[in-house]
Amino acid sequence: MSVSERRETVLKGPGKVPVALRVNGVDYRIDIEPRAFLLDVLRDELSLTGTKKVCDNGQCGACSVIIDDKLVYSCLTLAIECEGKEIRTIEGLSAGGQSDPVQQAFIQEDGYQCGFCTPGQVMAVTHLLEHNPEPTLDEVKRGVSGNLCRCGAYPKIFEAALAAADLKRKVKHG
Repeated sequence: MSVSERRETVLKGPGKVPVALRVNGVDYRIDIEPRAFLLDVLRDELSLTGTKKVCDNGQCGACSVIIDDKLVYSCLTLAIECEGKEIRTIEGLSAGGQSDPVQQAFIQEDGYQCGFCTPGQVMAVTHLLEHNPEPTLDEVKRGVSGNLCRCGAYPKIFEAALAAADLKRKVKHG
């Protein structure tokens, strides 16, 4: 890396610092601790509680969100690192009171049991279908492999993902 390519590190803190976040198309300016994780900021500061706090150490995927077109665990992502990025949560999928096709498919196919993993599963399927609109069953399994379902609802989750692909095609082609 050349000298001109290096970015100057700007240290923030100690204490709360102002941060600008764009979540689901809405701009927020909040004061947070630099060490605050995105999951906690979404839930505690922005009242976006659809993203679930389950394992809180990057092992289950229930807290999955999409940041700049990348599926990430929000429990391992510092909120301060999300400045200038587009964050999408489960709340950002529905529009105008209408559920997203992925959400509709999870309901239609009973792709959930207890519901703790469902938001993360929905976000993983959403991300998969944005990159591969016609996945095979094996591709669906790989696409949600970072998300654990403690109830074992995987067959229904896989069916929901394939049904969501069909619904998205129908919506796209009218």
